[in-house]
Amino acid sequence: MQLNSIHLIGQIADLKDTDYKNTLAITVLIDLLIEKKIFTREEFAHKARELDTVSLSQLVSNRRLELLSNQK
Repeated sequence: MQLNSIHLIGQIADLKDTDYKNTLAITVLIDLLIEKKIFTREEFAHKARELDTVSLSQLVSNRRLELLSNQK
């Protein structure tokens, strides 16, 4: 196995570890927010489905509109 291949395998392992840690952190945050009754699992699931159907540009546009309306 070439040194480049070994380096690439190491990078992939690092990414998997980073993905795991990020997923764990997000899961912990969601669980804490639910425990503190900030929102319910159902509300979270609904919002996740809603955002999954919207493009990134639509999300940015909607957020800008929300910020502008809150400034008034």
